[in-house]
Amino acid sequence: MVYHHTVGNFNFTFPDLKTVLAKASPEKSGDEMAGLAAKNEQERIAAKLVLADIPLKQFLNEEIIPSETDAISRLIQETHDSKSFQSISHLTVGGFRDWLLAYETDGLKIAQISPGLTPEMVAAVSKIMANQDLILVASKIRVVTKFRNTIGLKGHFSTRLQPNNATDDAKGIMASTIDGLLYGVGDAVIGINPVSDSADTTLRLLQMLDKLRHQYEIPTQTCILSHVTTTIDLINRNAPVDLIFQSIGGTEKTNSSFGFSLKTLDEAYQAGIELDRGTVGKNFMYFETGQGSAHSANAHHGVDQQTCEVRAYAVARKYKPLLVNTVVGFIGPEYLYDGKQVIRAGLEDHFCGKLMGLPMGCDICYTNHINADQDDMDNLLTLLGVAGCNFIMGVPGADDVMLNYQSTSFHDQLYIRQVLGLKRAPEFEEWLFKMNLSDRTGKMLEVKQGSKLLDL
Repeated sequence: MVYHHTVGNFNFTFPDLKTVLAKASPEKSGDEMAGLAAKNEQERIAAKLVLADIPLKQFLNEEIIPSETDAISRLIQETHDSKSFQSISHLTVGGFRDWLLAYETDGLKIAQISPGLTPEMVAAVSKIMANQDLILVASKIRVVTKFRNTIGLKGHFSTRLQPNNATDDAKGIMASTIDGLLYGVGDAVIGINPVSDSADTTLRLLQMLDKLRHQYEIPTQTCILSHVTTTIDLINRNAPVDLIFQSIGGTEKTNSSFGFSLKTLDEAYQAGIELDRGTVGKNFMYFETGQGSAHSANAHHGVDQQTCEVRAYAVARKYKPLLVNTVVGFIGPEYLYDGKQVIRAGLEDHFCGKLMGLPMGCDICYTNHINADQDDMDNLLTLLGVAGCNFIMGVPGADDVMLNYQSTSFHDQLYIRQVLGLKRAPEFEEWLFKMNLSDRTGKMLEVKQGSKLLDL
Protein backbone atom coordinates (compact mmCIF):
# COMPACT_ATOMS: atom_id res chain seq x y z
CA MET A 1 0.00 0.00 0.00
CA VAL A 2 1.27 3.47 -0.91
CA TYR A 3 1.06 6.26 1.68
CA HIS A 4 0.95 10.02 0.97
CA HIS A 5 1.19 13.19 3.01
CA THR A 6 1.63 16.90 2.33
CA VAL A 7 3.66 19.21 4.57
CA GLY A 8 3.47 22.83 3.46
CA ASN A 9 4.21 22.89 -0.26
CA PHE A 10 5.89 19.46 -0.23
CA ASN A 11 4.21 16.19 -1.15
CA PHE A 12 5.68 13.02 0.33
CA THR A 13 5.05 9.49 -0.92
CA PHE A 14 6.03 6.32 0.92
CA PRO A 15 5.75 3.09 -1.10
CA ASP A 16 4.95 0.77 1.83
CA LEU A 17 4.58 0.44 5.59
CA LYS A 18 8.21 -0.59 6.00
CA THR A 19 9.32 2.72 4.50
CA VAL A 20 6.92 4.75 6.68
CA LEU A 21 8.34 3.08 9.81
CA ALA A 22 11.91 3.78 8.74
CA LYS A 23 11.34 7.40 7.76
CA ALA A 24 9.38 8.12 10.97
CA SER A 25 12.25 6.92 13.18
CA PRO A 26 14.18 9.42 15.29
CA GLU A 27 17.63 10.10 13.88
CA LYS A 28 19.94 7.06 14.11
CA SER A 29 23.32 6.74 12.41
CA GLY A 30 22.64 3.08 11.58
CA ASP A 31 19.56 3.89 9.54
CA GLU A 32 21.40 6.70 7.79
CA MET A 33 24.29 4.37 6.90
CA ALA A 34 21.80 1.81 5.54
CA GLY A 35 20.05 4.46 3.43
CA LEU A 36 16.75 4.02 5.27
CA ALA A 37 16.47 7.26 7.24
CA ALA A 38 14.43 10.33 6.39
CA LYS A 39 16.37 12.76 4.18
CA ASN A 40 15.39 15.72 6.37
CA GLU A 41 13.11 16.72 9.22
CA GLN A 42 10.24 17.55 6.87
CA GLU A 43 10.19 14.02 5.54
CA ARG A 44 10.50 12.62 9.08
CA ILE A 45 7.52 14.69 10.27
CA ALA A 46 5.48 13.69 7.21
CA ALA A 47 6.19 10.02 7.94
CA LYS A 48 5.20 10.46 11.60
CA LEU A 49 1.92 12.08 10.55
CA VAL A 50 1.22 9.25 8.12
CA LEU A 51 2.11 6.66 10.76
CA ALA A 52 -0.17 8.23 13.36
CA ASP A 53 -3.17 7.78 11.02
CA ILE A 54 -2.50 4.15 10.12
CA PRO A 55 -5.00 1.73 11.72
CA LEU A 56 -3.46 -0.90 13.97
CA LYS A 57 -5.30 -3.52 11.89
CA GLN A 58 -3.11 -2.60 8.92
CA PHE A 59 -0.12 -4.16 10.66
CA LEU A 60 -1.91 -7.51 10.51
CA ASN A 61 -2.50 -7.15 6.78
CA GLU A 62 0.85 -5.77 5.58
CA GLU A 63 3.96 -7.70 6.54
CA ILE A 64 7.22 -5.76 6.49
CA ILE A 65 9.23 -8.97 6.02
CA PRO A 66 7.30 -11.78 4.25
CA SER A 67 6.57 -14.77 6.47
CA GLU A 68 7.38 -17.06 3.55
CA THR A 69 11.03 -16.12 3.88
CA ASP A 70 11.45 -15.29 7.59
CA ALA A 71 10.81 -17.46 10.65
CA ILE A 72 10.39 -14.45 12.95
CA SER A 73 7.57 -13.11 10.76
CA ARG A 74 5.91 -16.53 10.97
CA LEU A 75 6.34 -16.52 14.75
CA ILE A 76 4.72 -13.06 14.97
CA GLN A 77 1.73 -14.29 12.94
CA GLU A 78 1.34 -17.54 14.85
CA THR A 79 1.56 -15.99 18.33
CA HIS A 80 -0.73 -13.01 17.73
CA ASP A 81 -3.62 -13.12 20.22
CA SER A 82 -6.65 -11.77 18.36
CA LYS A 83 -8.82 -11.87 21.50
CA SER A 84 -6.43 -9.59 23.42
CA PHE A 85 -6.22 -7.28 20.41
CA GLN A 86 -9.98 -6.90 20.04
CA SER A 87 -10.49 -4.06 22.53
CA ILE A 88 -7.97 -1.78 20.74
CA SER A 89 -8.47 -3.06 17.18
CA HIS A 90 -10.42 0.07 16.21
CA LEU A 91 -7.53 2.43 17.04
CA THR A 92 -4.98 4.09 14.81
CA VAL A 93 -1.35 4.33 15.90
CA GLY A 94 -2.04 7.87 17.12
CA GLY A 95 -5.16 6.74 18.94
CA PHE A 96 -3.18 3.93 20.54
CA ARG A 97 -0.65 6.47 21.82
CA ASP A 98 -3.47 8.50 23.37
CA TRP A 99 -4.92 5.34 24.96
CA LEU A 100 -1.56 4.38 26.49
CA LEU A 101 -1.05 7.86 27.95
CA ALA A 102 -4.59 8.19 29.37
CA TYR A 103 -4.95 8.37 33.15
CA GLU A 104 -7.45 5.52 33.01
CA THR A 105 -5.01 3.15 31.29
CA ASP A 106 -3.06 1.39 34.01
CA GLY A 107 -0.57 -1.46 33.96
CA LEU A 108 -3.28 -4.11 34.25
CA LYS A 109 -5.11 -2.83 31.19
CA ILE A 110 -1.86 -2.70 29.23
CA ALA A 111 -1.00 -6.27 30.28
CA GLN A 112 -4.40 -7.45 29.06
CA ILE A 113 -3.83 -6.17 25.51
CA SER A 114 -0.11 -6.95 25.34
CA PRO A 115 -0.43 -10.44 23.78
CA GLY A 116 -2.42 -8.84 20.94
CA LEU A 117 0.38 -6.45 19.98
CA THR A 118 2.78 -7.21 17.17
CA PRO A 119 6.32 -5.81 17.29
CA GLU A 120 5.55 -3.52 14.36
CA MET A 121 2.58 -1.96 16.20
CA VAL A 122 4.76 -1.39 19.25
CA ALA A 123 7.64 0.08 17.22
CA ALA A 124 5.19 2.31 15.39
CA VAL A 125 3.67 3.89 18.48
CA SER A 126 7.11 4.46 20.01
CA LYS A 127 8.17 6.45 16.93
CA ILE A 128 5.50 9.09 17.51
CA MET A 129 6.18 9.40 21.24
CA ALA A 130 8.43 11.87 23.02
CA ASN A 131 10.95 10.63 25.57
CA GLN A 132 8.63 11.61 28.42
CA ASP A 133 5.82 9.57 26.81
CA LEU A 134 8.06 6.50 26.70
CA ILE A 135 8.97 6.97 30.37
CA LEU A 136 5.39 7.58 31.54
CA VAL A 137 3.88 4.53 29.84
CA ALA A 138 6.75 2.23 30.80
CA SER A 139 6.43 3.35 34.43
CA LYS A 140 2.87 1.98 34.47
CA ILE A 141 3.98 -1.51 33.50
CA ARG A 142 5.34 -4.12 35.89
CA VAL A 143 6.62 -7.42 34.52
CA VAL A 144 7.47 -9.71 37.44
CA THR A 145 9.60 -12.84 36.94
CA LYS A 146 10.97 -15.45 39.35
CA PHE A 147 13.70 -18.07 39.61
CA ARG A 148 15.45 -18.01 43.00
CA ASN A 149 14.18 -14.53 43.77
CA THR A 150 11.51 -12.13 42.56
CA ILE A 151 12.45 -9.45 40.01
CA GLY A 152 10.40 -6.52 38.71
CA LEU A 153 8.16 -5.66 41.67
CA LYS A 154 7.06 -2.04 41.99
CA GLY A 155 9.59 -0.09 44.03
CA HIS A 156 12.31 -2.67 43.39
CA PHE A 157 15.34 -2.52 41.12
CA SER A 158 17.88 -5.26 40.43
CA THR A 159 21.42 -5.56 39.11
CA ARG A 160 23.41 -8.11 37.19
CA LEU A 161 26.82 -8.63 38.78
CA GLN A 162 29.21 -8.74 35.80
CA PRO A 163 32.68 -9.85 37.02
CA ASN A 164 34.26 -10.35 33.58
CA ASN A 165 37.97 -11.05 33.35
CA ALA A 166 40.31 -10.66 30.38
CA THR A 167 41.75 -14.18 30.85
CA ASP A 168 38.83 -15.97 32.57
CA ASP A 169 41.04 -16.05 35.68
CA ALA A 170 39.13 -17.66 38.55
CA LYS A 171 40.73 -15.52 41.29
CA GLY A 172 40.08 -12.29 39.41
CA ILE A 173 36.46 -13.22 38.76
CA MET A 174 35.92 -14.25 42.38
CA ALA A 175 37.46 -11.02 43.69
CA SER A 176 35.11 -8.93 41.53
CA THR A 177 32.15 -11.08 42.52
CA ILE A 178 32.78 -10.66 46.25
CA ASP A 179 33.34 -6.93 45.74
CA GLY A 180 29.98 -6.67 43.98
CA LEU A 181 28.13 -8.61 46.64
CA LEU A 182 29.54 -6.27 49.30
CA TYR A 183 27.85 -3.41 47.39
CA GLY A 184 24.56 -5.31 47.24
CA VAL A 185 24.90 -6.13 43.54
CA GLY A 186 23.81 -9.41 41.96
CA ASP A 187 20.13 -10.03 42.62
CA ALA A 188 19.25 -10.20 38.90
CA VAL A 189 22.06 -12.64 38.14
CA ILE A 190 25.76 -13.20 38.64
CA GLY A 191 26.67 -13.41 34.98
CA ILE A 192 30.06 -13.83 33.30
CA ASN A 193 30.89 -13.15 29.65
CA PRO A 194 33.63 -15.74 29.10
CA VAL A 195 36.61 -15.01 26.85
CA SER A 196 36.46 -18.59 25.61
CA ASP A 197 33.18 -20.17 24.56
CA SER A 198 34.58 -23.66 25.14
CA ALA A 199 32.49 -26.09 27.13
CA ASP A 200 35.39 -26.76 29.53
CA THR A 201 35.83 -23.06 30.39
CA THR A 202 32.09 -22.58 30.78
CA LEU A 203 31.82 -25.65 33.02
CA ARG A 204 34.71 -24.49 35.23
CA LEU A 205 33.12 -21.06 35.74
CA LEU A 206 29.66 -22.53 36.29
CA GLN A 207 30.95 -24.84 39.00
CA MET A 208 32.83 -22.01 40.70
CA LEU A 209 29.77 -19.74 40.88
CA ASP A 210 27.49 -22.58 41.91
CA LYS A 211 29.84 -23.47 44.79
CA LEU A 212 29.84 -19.81 45.93
CA ARG A 213 26.06 -19.62 45.76
CA HIS A 214 25.63 -22.83 47.78
CA GLN A 215 28.31 -21.95 50.33
CA TYR A 216 26.66 -18.67 51.29
CA GLU A 217 23.07 -19.63 50.41
CA ILE A 218 22.75 -16.63 48.09
CA PRO A 219 19.17 -16.33 46.75
CA THR A 220 20.15 -15.47 43.19
CA GLN A 221 20.93 -17.19 39.91
CA THR A 222 24.15 -17.63 37.98
CA CYS A 223 24.88 -17.64 34.25
CA ILE A 224 27.85 -18.04 31.96
CA LEU A 225 26.91 -16.17 28.81
CA SER A 226 28.17 -18.80 26.41
CA HIS A 227 26.48 -19.66 23.14
CA VAL A 228 23.19 -21.50 23.63
CA THR A 229 24.54 -24.62 21.91
CA THR A 230 27.43 -24.76 24.40
CA THR A 231 24.94 -24.49 27.26
CA ILE A 232 22.75 -27.27 25.83
CA ASP A 233 25.83 -29.49 25.61
CA LEU A 234 26.67 -28.76 29.25
CA ILE A 235 23.11 -29.45 30.40
CA ASN A 236 23.44 -32.87 28.78
CA ARG A 237 26.60 -33.30 30.90
CA ASN A 238 24.68 -32.46 34.10
CA ALA A 239 26.42 -29.11 34.59
CA PRO A 240 24.89 -26.75 37.21
CA VAL A 241 23.15 -24.47 34.70
CA ASP A 242 20.71 -21.92 36.15
CA LEU A 243 19.91 -19.49 33.33
CA ILE A 244 20.15 -20.26 29.61
CA PHE A 245 21.52 -17.30 27.67
CA GLN A 246 21.53 -16.18 24.05
CA SER A 247 21.88 -12.92 22.12
CA ILE A 248 18.94 -12.63 19.73
CA GLY A 249 17.91 -10.55 16.73
CA GLY A 250 14.68 -9.67 14.96
CA THR A 251 15.13 -11.56 11.70
CA GLU A 252 15.84 -15.19 10.90
CA LYS A 253 18.96 -14.16 8.98
CA THR A 254 20.32 -12.23 12.00
CA ASN A 255 19.86 -15.23 14.26
CA SER A 256 21.45 -17.50 11.68
CA SER A 257 24.49 -15.20 11.77
CA PHE A 258 24.50 -15.71 15.56
CA GLY A 259 24.57 -19.48 14.96
CA PHE A 260 21.11 -20.59 16.09
CA SER A 261 17.48 -20.94 15.03
CA LEU A 262 14.14 -20.94 16.83
CA LYS A 263 14.39 -24.72 16.88
CA THR A 264 17.63 -24.37 18.88
CA LEU A 265 15.88 -22.13 21.41
CA ASP A 266 13.00 -24.63 21.62
CA GLU A 267 15.52 -27.34 22.51
CA ALA A 268 17.18 -25.11 25.11
CA TYR A 269 13.84 -24.15 26.65
CA GLN A 270 12.78 -27.78 26.98
CA ALA A 271 16.14 -28.62 28.59
CA GLY A 272 15.65 -25.80 31.11
CA ILE A 273 12.18 -27.04 32.00
CA GLU A 274 13.58 -30.50 32.70
CA LEU A 275 16.38 -29.05 34.86
CA ASP A 276 13.82 -27.34 37.11
CA ARG A 277 16.43 -25.54 39.26
CA GLY A 278 14.29 -22.56 40.27
CA THR A 279 13.02 -22.35 43.84
CA VAL A 280 10.41 -19.56 43.73
CA GLY A 281 9.63 -19.58 40.00
CA LYS A 282 10.27 -21.13 36.59
CA ASN A 283 11.59 -18.24 34.44
CA PHE A 284 15.09 -19.28 33.34
CA MET A 285 15.86 -17.81 29.91
CA TYR A 286 18.13 -14.76 29.59
CA PHE A 287 18.26 -12.79 26.33
CA GLU A 288 20.30 -9.80 25.20
CA THR A 289 19.49 -7.57 22.26
CA GLY A 290 20.65 -4.27 20.76
CA GLN A 291 19.67 -1.85 18.01
CA GLY A 292 21.94 -2.37 15.01
CA SER A 293 22.49 -6.13 15.27
CA ALA A 294 20.43 -6.87 12.14
CA HIS A 295 22.14 -4.04 10.26
CA SER A 296 25.62 -5.21 11.25
CA ALA A 297 24.77 -8.70 9.96
CA ASN A 298 23.32 -7.24 6.72
CA ALA A 299 20.12 -9.04 7.69
CA HIS A 300 17.59 -6.20 8.07
CA HIS A 301 15.62 -6.63 4.81
CA GLY A 302 15.32 -2.85 4.49
CA VAL A 303 13.70 -2.52 7.94
CA ASP A 304 14.92 0.21 10.30
CA GLN A 305 17.09 -0.83 13.23
CA GLN A 306 14.60 -0.06 15.97
CA THR A 307 11.78 -2.07 14.35
CA CYS A 308 14.22 -4.97 13.91
CA GLU A 309 15.03 -4.64 17.60
CA VAL A 310 11.38 -4.88 18.65
CA ARG A 311 10.92 -7.94 16.42
CA ALA A 312 13.60 -9.62 18.58
CA TYR A 313 11.25 -9.11 21.55
CA ALA A 314 8.74 -11.41 19.82
CA VAL A 315 11.40 -14.11 19.97
CA ALA A 316 12.05 -13.43 23.67
CA ARG A 317 8.35 -13.34 24.54
CA LYS A 318 7.85 -16.93 23.36
CA TYR A 319 10.20 -18.30 26.04
CA LYS A 320 8.94 -16.46 29.16
CA PRO A 321 12.41 -15.18 30.14
CA LEU A 322 13.61 -14.16 33.59
CA LEU A 323 15.71 -11.35 32.10
CA VAL A 324 15.93 -9.42 28.84
CA ASN A 325 18.30 -6.52 28.39
CA THR A 326 19.20 -4.20 25.59
CA VAL A 327 22.95 -3.63 25.42
CA VAL A 328 22.12 -0.21 24.13
CA GLY A 329 25.39 1.47 23.09
CA PHE A 330 27.60 -1.60 22.73
CA ILE A 331 27.74 -1.94 18.94
CA GLY A 332 29.16 1.55 18.45
CA PRO A 333 28.70 4.89 16.67
CA GLU A 334 27.95 3.20 13.34
CA TYR A 335 24.46 2.54 14.75
CA LEU A 336 24.02 5.01 17.63
CA TYR A 337 26.28 7.98 17.03
CA ASP A 338 26.23 9.92 20.28
CA GLY A 339 24.81 10.20 23.79
CA LYS A 340 21.51 11.61 22.56
CA GLN A 341 20.91 8.66 20.24
CA VAL A 342 21.93 6.16 22.94
CA ILE A 343 19.53 7.72 25.46
CA ARG A 344 16.66 7.69 22.97
CA ALA A 345 17.36 4.07 22.00
CA GLY A 346 17.51 2.97 25.64
CA LEU A 347 14.13 4.54 26.39
CA GLU A 348 12.63 3.07 23.20
CA ASP A 349 13.87 -0.43 23.94
CA HIS A 350 12.70 -0.39 27.55
CA PHE A 351 9.25 0.94 26.59
CA CYS A 352 8.80 -1.48 23.69
CA GLY A 353 9.96 -4.51 25.66
CA LYS A 354 7.71 -3.71 28.61
CA LEU A 355 4.74 -3.09 26.27
CA MET A 356 5.29 -6.58 24.84
CA GLY A 357 5.26 -8.07 28.33
CA LEU A 358 9.00 -8.57 28.81
CA PRO A 359 11.09 -8.10 31.99
CA MET A 360 13.29 -5.40 30.47
CA GLY A 361 16.62 -4.30 31.80
CA CYS A 362 19.31 -2.22 30.15
CA ASP A 363 23.06 -2.37 29.89
CA ILE A 364 23.54 1.40 30.01
CA CYS A 365 26.74 1.51 28.03
CA TYR A 366 28.89 2.95 25.26
CA THR A 367 32.08 2.10 23.44
CA ASN A 368 35.10 4.35 23.79
CA HIS A 369 34.91 5.64 20.20
CA ILE A 370 31.30 6.84 20.51
CA ASN A 371 30.49 10.52 21.08
CA ALA A 372 29.19 9.95 24.63
CA ASP A 373 30.49 9.96 28.18
CA GLN A 374 29.56 8.86 31.69
CA ASP A 375 27.33 11.90 32.19
CA ASP A 376 25.12 10.61 29.35
CA MET A 377 24.98 7.23 31.08
CA ASP A 378 24.03 8.88 34.39
CA ASN A 379 21.20 10.64 32.58
CA LEU A 380 19.94 7.42 30.99
CA LEU A 381 20.22 5.57 34.31
CA THR A 382 18.08 8.22 36.01
CA LEU A 383 15.47 8.19 33.24
CA LEU A 384 15.24 4.39 33.26
CA GLY A 385 14.97 4.37 37.04
CA VAL A 386 11.97 6.69 36.77
CA ALA A 387 10.56 4.50 33.98
CA GLY A 388 10.61 1.39 36.16
CA CYS A 389 13.46 -0.53 34.55
CA ASN A 390 13.83 -4.06 35.98
CA PHE A 391 17.64 -4.20 36.18
CA ILE A 392 20.97 -2.77 35.06
CA MET A 393 24.58 -3.99 35.04
CA GLY A 394 27.08 -3.77 37.88
CA VAL A 395 30.62 -3.70 36.46
CA PRO A 396 33.75 -3.01 38.55
CA GLY A 397 34.57 0.67 38.02
CA ALA A 398 32.02 0.76 35.16
CA ASP A 399 34.87 -0.40 32.88
CA ASP A 400 34.58 -3.90 31.46
CA VAL A 401 38.17 -5.07 31.00
CA MET A 402 37.16 -8.02 28.82
CA LEU A 403 34.52 -6.54 26.51
CA ASN A 404 36.29 -3.13 26.37
CA TYR A 405 33.29 -0.87 26.88
CA GLN A 406 31.89 1.43 29.56
CA SER A 407 28.82 0.44 31.56
CA THR A 408 27.41 1.14 35.03
CA SER A 409 29.39 0.52 38.22
CA PHE A 410 28.59 -0.99 41.61
CA HIS A 411 28.25 2.59 42.91
CA ASP A 412 25.74 3.63 40.25
CA GLN A 413 23.03 1.32 41.56
CA LEU A 414 23.49 2.79 45.04
CA TYR A 415 22.86 6.25 43.58
CA ILE A 416 19.60 5.36 41.86
CA ARG A 417 18.35 3.45 44.89
CA GLN A 418 18.97 6.44 47.15
CA VAL A 419 17.42 8.96 44.77
CA LEU A 420 14.27 6.94 44.03
CA GLY A 421 14.00 4.81 47.19
CA LEU A 422 14.32 1.52 45.31
CA LYS A 423 14.81 -1.86 46.98
CA ARG A 424 16.49 -5.02 45.69
CA ALA A 425 14.70 -8.32 45.08
CA PRO A 426 13.06 -9.06 48.44
CA GLU A 427 14.77 -12.44 48.95
CA PHE A 428 18.18 -10.91 48.19
CA GLU A 429 17.49 -7.93 50.44
CA GLU A 430 16.73 -10.32 53.30
CA TRP A 431 19.97 -12.21 52.64
CA LEU A 432 22.04 -9.01 52.76
CA PHE A 433 20.51 -8.19 56.14
CA LYS A 434 21.12 -11.72 57.45
CA MET A 435 24.76 -11.48 56.35
CA ASN A 436 25.16 -8.11 58.16
CA LEU A 437 25.87 -6.42 54.82
CA SER A 438 22.87 -4.05 54.99
CA ASP A 439 20.39 -2.72 57.48
CA ARG A 440 16.62 -3.13 57.27
CA THR A 441 16.29 -0.10 55.00
CA GLY A 442 18.64 -1.65 52.44
CA LYS A 443 21.51 0.72 53.24
CA MET A 444 24.85 -1.05 52.84
CA LEU A 445 26.93 -1.35 56.01
CA GLU A 446 30.67 -1.12 56.48
CA VAL A 447 32.13 -4.61 56.20
CA LYS A 448 33.73 -5.66 59.46
CA GLN A 449 36.78 -7.86 59.69
CA GLY A 450 35.58 -11.40 60.16
CA SER A 451 32.65 -11.11 57.74
CA LYS A 452 31.78 -14.51 56.26
CA LEU A 453 32.22 -13.25 52.70
CA LEU A 454 35.79 -12.20 53.41
CA ASP A 455 36.77 -15.76 54.35
CA LEU A 456 37.42 -16.42 50.68
